[in-house]
Amino acid sequence: MRRTPLEKKLTDIIDPVIQDLGFDLVWLSVTGEGGSKTVQILAQNPQTRNLGIEDAATISRAVSALLDVEDPIAGRYRLEVSSPGIDRPLVRLEDFEHYKGFEAKLETMTPAENGQKRYRGVIKGLQDNRVLVETDTGQVEIAFSDLAKAKLVLTDELIKAAAS
Repeated sequence: MRRTPLEKKLTDIIDPVIQDLGFDLVWLSVTGEGGSKTVQILAQNPQTRNLGIEDAATISRAVSALLDVEDPIAGRYRLEVSSPGIDRPLVRLEDFEHYKGFEAKLETMTPAENGQKRYRGVIKGLQDNRVLVETDTGQVEIAFSDLAKAKLVLTDELIKAAAS
């Protein structure tokens, strides 16, 4: 997945703290410029793959204290901590295995031979660090290292699975 140098640095700083609290860092992004940056953290409880409000507050307090000490961001910033949600981003190899059978949208960094960079289809699994996706035109294999972004599509099946 595409990451800026600041996002990589923040992930290296923040991930151990979130792990120590018993949660998984799903995704971290930094948006905005200059003195109006937003650091967005998506985290989850590894057992439930969700995050409650109190858990988000716990993570926010710990990360905020750490960032105050480490000071990796020039200028002011806003910190947001939330659950990845039902139509979550897929950012780790294990996400594609866990959500096999569900529909996803994927975008690659480099186009395929036919110029295509965006795909929508059902996740079929993994093979040799490649994501297998069944699209309307057939099965495609996308190198995990070439994924720019991937996200679950909100469907009735996904809602039913999340409710159970």
